[in-house]
Order: sequence, then structure tokens, then C-alpha cells
Amino acid sequence: MSQTVDRRTFLRRSAAATGGGLLSAVALERLTNRQASAAAGNQAKASIAGESYGPLSPKPDQRGEQVLSLPEGFSYVTFGHIGSQMSDGNRTPIALDGMAAFAGPGGLVRLIRNHEDRNAPGAGTVGGEPRKKYDPKAGGGTTTLDYDPSTRQLRQDFVSLNGTAVNCAGGIGYKERSWITCEETVAGPNHTNPAMRFPERHGYCYEVPVERGPGELRRARPIRAMGRFSHEAIAVDQRTGVVYLTEDPGTGQGAGFYRYLPDNPNRLRHGGKLQMLGIRGRSQVDTRKGQTVGDSMSVAWHDIDFPDPEYETNNDPESVFNQGYKKGGALFNRLEGCWYDEGSIFFVSTSGGDAENGDVNSDGYREGFGQVWEFRARTRNAGLLSLVFESPSGGVLDSPDNLTVTPRGGLILCEDDASSDSDMNPQAPGIGDVNRLIGLTPDGDAFEFAVNRFNDAELAGACFSPDGTTLFVNIFGGSTGTIDSLAGQGMTCAITGPWDQGPL
Repeated sequence: MSQTVDRRTFLRRSAAATGGGLLSAVALERLTNRQASAAAGNQAKASIAGESYGPLSPKPDQRGEQVLSLPEGFSYVTFGHIGSQMSDGNRTPIALDGMAAFAGPGGLVRLIRNHEDRNAPGAGTVGGEPRKKYDPKAGGGTTTLDYDPSTRQLRQDFVSLNGTAVNCAGGIGYKERSWITCEETVAGPNHTNPAMRFPERHGYCYEVPVERGPGELRRARPIRAMGRFSHEAIAVDQRTGVVYLTEDPGTGQGAGFYRYLPDNPNRLRHGGKLQMLGIRGRSQVDTRKGQTVGDSMSVAWHDIDFPDPEYETNNDPESVFNQGYKKGGALFNRLEGCWYDEGSIFFVSTSGGDAENGDVNSDGYREGFGQVWEFRARTRNAGLLSLVFESPSGGVLDSPDNLTVTPRGGLILCEDDASSDSDMNPQAPGIGDVNRLIGLTPDGDAFEFAVNRFNDAELAGACFSPDGTTLFVNIFGGSTGTIDSLAGQGMTCAITGPWDQGPL
């Protein structure tokens, strides 16, 4: 496809200018100037650049429900609603989060979707055969949905993993043969919080084979060597099989960026080495503030000696993060989405940055509106970490979470606005915490692409179909409660339109 050629041509050009990455040196200078201008007072307007798909307006789905506001020419359908009956007889669980799209059978698009169910032991919502559960009391997991792009209809859906907990994000596995789902929790039998005291240990990653069909549910098997911590997302370097991982332990606690060097990229559970990123020549660098867009830092990697520790609290002294930090690892604030593209790993800090949103963590850290980072490996032990984007205000970008790389080399960022900053939006009247899809062009221009006008739930799981024509995204719904109490509050959207007439 010409889109793929365009992306690769662009990335070669930017790599020559900057040593690899999304943004060219000239674009970075323009972006820095625009950010300064926006921070100085022009905060009411979401876009800090002229390049976008034009103004948004409310658009109905196939049922006539106005769920999203989108640019002219774009349309969408919704399916896989919380509470709907699935093909396997189960009801669609709550908490629709991270997701990826794969080539499915018979020309269908196969989506594998996480369910970040945070209910107490025994109260979860992901069904499926009880004997296939990793933990009999855990109610998270994944569902698989086969979508027909020609008719824009859901063909079948079913539970593809059960008995896990707080399945937040994840990533595409090696050679695109699996979805790796991640648990954003360290719940387990010895946790001091009764609501997190499950029979089995949690805080792991699990593989869900893309080829797994209905009636083929298998008991989840944790990849223990990839670490036990509050996982958010992963991204696999498709050239080498190295797995990169983000961590989100919540506000007021340190987060690290990791890599897993598998002994065999095709058999992640067979062992490997977990390491935490640090900055070469500098110990315990705090990346949360005082960073400059476009600057690159050489990285070092610190071995995690005990990747599968016991946890009594979320910030246990022997946690994976504390092990790496003691050795000199870098400190981030709430790392979330992570995506691989053409040798680069893009990831976000949901509340990093100098412009402050008004929230103060228990450790005294004053939260920012969000950062976008890029890591690019040069050799096995050398690479560069660069700040690609930092939000100057909530109007530009507020609390980025999941992200994806677009077919033409930009980024789409899903907002999960948990800050106290007021962000009323004319596209979502009556909603106090508005969540959007923000586009970030290859030139560093940020703009609104979509607004959730249905409710105040986060947008999650953005990903493109293999042919690049359909953008899928979830409206989360809620993470605690019953299926009945949250029925219809979350769903999956499939967006199509004139992608080639804009920057994404």
C-alpha cells in the first residue's frame, strides 16, 4: 500500500535528521515554539497546529446514537457493547481496554480486547469455562471479536482468556502471532488489602494466540520471567523479539520502563532476562519534569535480579521497580500505552510534564498533562531515549493512555482524563471529564480527532485494521460493578473515512 511506503519514506528521512524517531529536527523546533505559545495563554483550543482533518461535529452510529464527534467525511459503527450476548453464550464483560487488530479468518478483522475488571475476588465479569481459569476468583481476561469490514458488522465474539485480573493494556506478540495481555495489579494471597487478596499471584503478562477460536479456551499461563508488577502495556520489536514493557503503579509511586530479553522469542515462558532502563552515566534520573522535546539521552540497562517477587503492598521494598531504581534506573510517572513501529518504541507518561494539572501526589510530585517518549535501539546494549511531545495544557492533551502508530507515521493518543483540571468541550455538552482521541502528526502537530460525547469514560485500545482503513477504539465503560449495572456504557467503535486527506 502507498500508506506503508509513505511511512517508511518518512521514517528514513527523520532517522537521517535525528538518529531515528517520529519528528524531524525542524519539526521539533516548530513544535517547541508552538508549545511555548500555547502554554502562554492559548489553551482553549485543542489544536496547536493547522494540520488536521477539520472541525468536528456529532455523528450517529448505525443505531442513531451520537457516541462520537468526528471530522467531516468520517463515520463509525458500534458493537460489542457491555452486556450484549456473545456468540459463545457469555455476556460481554465490563471495562473495555487495550486491544489490537489482526488478520482474521475469511477476510475478517480479528480483534482481541482486554477487560480491566477491578472487582473484588469472586465478583468479576469475564465468563467462560470455570475450569480454564488461571485464578478461580479472578474476573478479568480477554474477548475476541471477528469483524467484517465489508458489511461493517460483528460476525462472532467469545471469551479467549479468563481467570486473570485487571487486564489493562498489552501489545502485539512476536511475528504478530499473539496478543499479550497485561495485569495492572500485584494482587495475591499475601497482599495487605483484602480487596486484592486473590488465591493466585497476579501482576503478570499472558499470551493469547491469534488463532484461538471459539470453544478453544485454554488455562492462562503467566510469563513469570517478564516480571511481576503493575503492568500496563508491551511492545515487541518485530525484528529481534525483544519485549518492551511499561508500568503504572498509580499516583505517588515510581514507574519504570523495562525490556525482556527472551531466551527464545517464540517461547516467552521459557525464560529470559528482565532489565530496567536507566540513563548512561547518570543514576536515578527523574524524567517527570525538566525535559526538552527533541533531546536524546543514551540509555543503560539494569538487571532485575528477582523478577517475580512477593508483594504485601503495591510499593513493596523488594518490588521490581525498587530493585531497578536502587541500581540507578530512571523514574517516570505512570507509564501507559506502548507501541512498536519501524524500530521505534513509543510510550506515554500519562501525567509527566512541566505544565501542571493541579493534582499533587502523596510524594509531593505535581502532575503534568502528559508526555510522549520514544526509545530506539542502536545495538543490543545501546539506544536513545527522546521526548517526542509534552503537553502544554489540558486543551491540547490531557492524560494520554493507550496509543497507536497510524499507517502514515503519526500517533493517535487515547485520553483517560483523571485530573482535576476542568476540560469542558462543546462537542460533549454536560460532561465534566471529556475524553478524546488526539492525533499527533509526523511534524509534531497535536489536534482533536474524536470526542467521546456519550459519557465520561476513557477511550482505549485504539488500533488500525491490517489494511489501515479502519480505526477501532473502545469506550471503556467502568471497571467495577456488575454487567447489568454497566450494560451499554461501553462498546467498540469502528471508524472509517478519508484518512488520505489528512495527516494520519
